[in-house]
Amino acid sequence: MSAQDPAARPSLVIVGAGPRGTGLLERIAANAPELYAGSELDIHLVDPYPPGGGRIWREEQSPLLWMNSQAQDVTMYTDETVAMAGPVREGPTLHEWAGIDGRTFAGRRRQGAYLRWVFEQAVAALPPGIHVHHHPRRAVRVDGPREGRQQVWLAGRDRPLPADVVVLALGHLDAELDPEQSALSAYAHDHGLVHLPPDFTADSDLSALAPGEPVLVRGFGLAFVDLVVLLTEGRGGRFERGEYVPSGREPVLHVGSRRGVPYHSKIGYAWEGERPPLPRFLGPAEIDGLLARPAGFDFRRDVWPLVEKELGFAHYHRLFTAHPDRTRMAWTDFEEKYAAGDGAGISALVASAVPDPADRLDLAALDRPLDGVRYSSPEEFQDGLRTYIEEDLTRRHDAAHSPDLAVFLGLLSVYGQLVRLGDIGSWWHGFFSHLASGPPGPRLRQLLALSRAGILSFVGADMTVVAEDGVFRARSATVPGSVTEARALVEARLPHPTAERTGDSLLRALYAEGAAATPEGLLAVHPGDGRILDRSGTPHPRRFALGPHTDARGSGAFTRPRTGGPAFRQNDAAARAALAFLRALSCRVAA
Repeated sequence: MSAQDPAARPSLVIVGAGPRGTGLLERIAANAPELYAGSELDIHLVDPYPPGGGRIWREEQSPLLWMNSQAQDVTMYTDETVAMAGPVREGPTLHEWAGIDGRTFAGRRRQGAYLRWVFEQAVAALPPGIHVHHHPRRAVRVDGPREGRQQVWLAGRDRPLPADVVVLALGHLDAELDPEQSALSAYAHDHGLVHLPPDFTADSDLSALAPGEPVLVRGFGLAFVDLVVLLTEGRGGRFERGEYVPSGREPVLHVGSRRGVPYHSKIGYAWEGERPPLPRFLGPAEIDGLLARPAGFDFRRDVWPLVEKELGFAHYHRLFTAHPDRTRMAWTDFEEKYAAGDGAGISALVASAVPDPADRLDLAALDRPLDGVRYSSPEEFQDGLRTYIEEDLTRRHDAAHSPDLAVFLGLLSVYGQLVRLGDIGSWWHGFFSHLASGPPGPRLRQLLALSRAGILSFVGADMTVVAEDGVFRARSATVPGSVTEARALVEARLPHPTAERTGDSLLRALYAEGAAATPEGLLAVHPGDGRILDRSGTPHPRRFALGPHTDARGSGAFTRPRTGGPAFRQNDAAARAALAFLRALSCRVAA
């Protein structure tokens, strides 16, 4: 193919140039020598934000915002643990690239710089003849016949990009307001209140939250942590020797959520000794069995018992091998009985073999620690929740409780397996995030300081908010009878877009035109290579999708080294399928 005829060259359009699009490009560079050597190709990256970091990890954001993973646990590169057909191309983790302590929770700006470097390395590794073009615009529509060239329309541009293959690596998306959010926003508009709907906190305009004024905050996860940082240190406050020194510009935050507690702290010690042999009870064979069921499966009935048994195995393996003085049975005997048991039988086994209830794994209590707990006054609850956070911090930084770290490893193993099941609902992802994806310990210590300083107040579990009498009112069964009023409400959580309600016009149009979606509203894709499925289950030959908006979402566009990286496996499969298709097309055109 002539290099002087760009309009006729095969063309690949990747919509989204953040970590997922960058990871796909890295896999294209790794696989091209085998699958596309000697041919020309135009790769068009469409994203209004800079390639590498994209919107979420762009370098132009507050330096106060951190990652919630240690730098040694962040990589964009494959290793031999990734089950893929393409070649391994190893590269540095974030801490190796940046030359920082691996236990550092790096700022998001630094992660953005790392991702930009990975992008530049991927472009440099492409074979001659493959050309990359970045279009700093939004893609608004894709059309074209199934068997012919696609057209990708960009905002503010009259002519579309021609595309023989389109890959949607859209990342996290905005969503249209649901009925509840619409009603709250309308009430706020009519009564001069402030309502900030779910958003990416770094993008939110927080200027309407006035100093000293009460603000209701619904959501206690990572979006909430970012909100607190921007409204305290971001407004000139500072932490000194464990206490908070206010600037006087902070609002007073009243936070609650479904659980009523923050995510569990990141674990603050390293693993030592023997690792639990995972997977044990939820591995490829079990996933194959679930997928083979003619009538399908139910997560709570069929999958959760396997998850529970797997996490319990990780916990007790560590307890018996690292802390045998806290058990009453030989590990080999316990393991044999545990493997054969289920439900009540396992509970009885644990009760007889593990004398201290604090050493027994109670997933329900970990997930919902305030269930059934009642306080007589808001003041009593403030003390109680501060004690809960302090105890969580102590435990998560004490290697005497290393079974907690084993459960974390079990969660990673389980997540990697469950990706194959597609859309299993939102409950599991919330459970995983609460246990495994919480904030760094220093952030929770800051929340304690803010609570003591009167800047932060806790509302409780199953927090409800109503708009009435010209204000927002929050209630929680944790403190019966207590009501908190404010003229501002912040929904401190990420948007939950569906294919029908997404703020992305391209994805919404694909759904309207016949692309399949799951009951949760995720775009349905072929589990093997990410091709977009129509409602008959037929994969589109030229359209792919990768990332959290699909039912093949992995555990993240970047991940811990040597953990199998489901997203890396998906990127590799999609890259190879796209390159094989483009190679065959190039050969047909040349002939």
